[in-house]
Amino acid sequence: MSIFERYLTLWVALCIVVGIALGHLMPGVFHAIGAAEIAKVNLPVAVLIWLMVIPMLLRIDFGALGQVGRHWRGIGVTLFINWAIKPFSMALLGWLFIGWLFRPLLPADQIDSYIAGLIILAAAPCTAMVFVWSNLTRGEPLFTLSQVALNDAIMIVAFAPIVGLLLGLSAITVPWGTLLLSVGLYIVVPVIIAQIIRRRVISTGGEAALAGLLRRLGPVSLVALLTTLVLLFGFQGEQIIAQPLIIGLLAVPILIQVYFNAGLAYLLNRATGEAHCVAGPSALIGASNFFELAVAAAISLFGFHSGAALATVVGVLIEVPVMLSVVWIVNRSKGWYERGAAVQLVAGASKTIQFPERPTEGSRT
Repeated sequence: MSIFERYLTLWVALCIVVGIALGHLMPGVFHAIGAAEIAKVNLPVAVLIWLMVIPMLLRIDFGALGQVGRHWRGIGVTLFINWAIKPFSMALLGWLFIGWLFRPLLPADQIDSYIAGLIILAAAPCTAMVFVWSNLTRGEPLFTLSQVALNDAIMIVAFAPIVGLLLGLSAITVPWGTLLLSVGLYIVVPVIIAQIIRRRVISTGGEAALAGLLRRLGPVSLVALLTTLVLLFGFQGEQIIAQPLIIGLLAVPILIQVYFNAGLAYLLNRATGEAHCVAGPSALIGASNFFELAVAAAISLFGFHSGAALATVVGVLIEVPVMLSVVWIVNRSKGWYERGAAVQLVAGASKTIQFPERPTEGSRT
């Protein structure tokens, strides 16, 4: 992990302080930035989001989709968690904690917006940081790559319907035009641009050239993320100062959701007999979020000042320490995992499969 990735939580905390301070010192500048919109899309933030997302999408090789069948158990478990469990469990946790238990402690006019932000955060599976988490668990790289590529392909068509459905169930008016524009602007177009750049770089300089480009663009992506957070907290500063407990309360359903989905994915992989090197990344992909997209979508749908934008930023704040704790659990539990009956059965079956030797010349019968 780079210095930026390792200490992302610290940088986010500093962005909170800097953003709140600048918001109070230069309110006119922040209002001018917030007003720079076309069709409800904030132009400065759109540029920053592209700088965040495109370098991360450069890592994805959609050619890896051909490898999906190699680890079908892990692929099936991860898809089930990402698309059938995770968004819906977050909606339930949002309604339970934000809409009911914590309601008296939160601004009444932002309750629905906070829940919307949590739903948006959970509806986008992680794309880039999961490569770091997978590496830390000695995960199978082909599984990680093919799973992320498959998730990105699904996200192009599934993100908007799932978010729209859950926001509708939450009795939140869905701005469908803005939602579809966000999907096109922050998913479809960046994916196309990233794949064009990726193929061109590989065709001219090979994988080494791509690796060099990713190293150079990595800090650009994170600096763009941190700049966006400064802007967000510049607008959210007054609300946070008035009620600093908000961040802690929003973190509760996010934390529960991460550990629940990671644990469920891990146990399902063990029950189906998948290898530990696949179960680890599967649990991490199932638990983590594509927070760059979530921040962009929340801003586009509800604006800088919204509780939805703040809720997605809380996800960024706790992403690194929480995911590192999941990595630690996965690594420490490897022995227990491999003692599972299904895991041993599948491993034993794979060892006993014998492939016939090819006949040599003159050995025909």
